[in-house]
Amino acid sequence: MTDDRERAGPTPRAVHIDHRQVRVLAHPLRIRLLGALRVQGPSTATTLAELLDTNTGATSYHLRQLADVGLVAEDPDRGTGRQRWWRAAHELTDFDPTDFDDDPDARAAMEWIQGHQVRLLAEQAQRWFAAQSQWSSEWRDAFGMGDAFLTLPADRLKALNDELWQVLERYREAADPAEPGAEQVQVYLGAYPLPKEA
Repeated sequence: MTDDRERAGPTPRAVHIDHRQVRVLAHPLRIRLLGALRVQGPSTATTLAELLDTNTGATSYHLRQLADVGLVAEDPDRGTGRQRWWRAAHELTDFDPTDFDDDPDARAAMEWIQGHQVRLLAEQAQRWFAAQSQWSSEWRDAFGMGDAFLTLPADRLKALNDELWQVLERYREAADPAEPGAEQVQVYLGAYPLPKEA
């Protein structure tokens, strides 16, 4: 069986976003549109509007803004008449925090995106806690979160993050959506300094 992503052709693995892309992406609806296309696969503005509880006009406008900077692309093979299909142009967004040090607007945009990720994590965790009793004990034991306190220099922290990403990539590449019992999950990885007063 061919899924939507295979029909749309190969999607480049990652984009190392530039100053223009980060400024365009730092918008509540645009970041949700890109996320929906990455998770759900190609879609129309109408379907995305229904999914995200917004209107088609706004969805179409913001999809064009994302397309102008190469974060989404039109999928002409799917379009019929006036119906336009869109797909994510990349599977992942990559950046280094220092990429935007020379551009206050881009830096502010990246800070908004990072804050949005933290808010999304909190919202998704709250939804999980509210619904966890509806899942089997096997899944409840598999899901989880935790933290660890380490004392490391910057180079070893970078090496740790790189190694953890390699583990996530290995599992991602081996994933089979058709595997019986498989569910879509999202894994967050964050490493932040412990405030001195703590």
